[in-house]
Amino acid sequence: MATSDDGAKRPVNLSLSAKVLDRARELGMNLSATVDALLAEEVRRRYWERWNEENREAIAHYNARIAREGLPLAKYRSFMKGR
Repeated sequence: MATSDDGAKRPVNLSLSAKVLDRARELGMNLSATVDALLAEEVRRRYWERWNEENREAIAHYNARIAREGLPLAKYRSFMKGR
């Protein structure tokens, strides 16, 4: 999945709240970097949200199998013994 530091940049036009834009400039914020980072975060969130939705059935089957049969190789886990 792409991240905000992939190198290639493309100019875009955005319409932003004038008050927020003025305040951001007063604070010395780098608008491009800020929007890029926030957009990348939202893209990642939506990507995984979609992935989970598309794979919901497989995840449910896997979880049911683990509940029924236990974790594979669980008998070799030394850190959970004695519980």
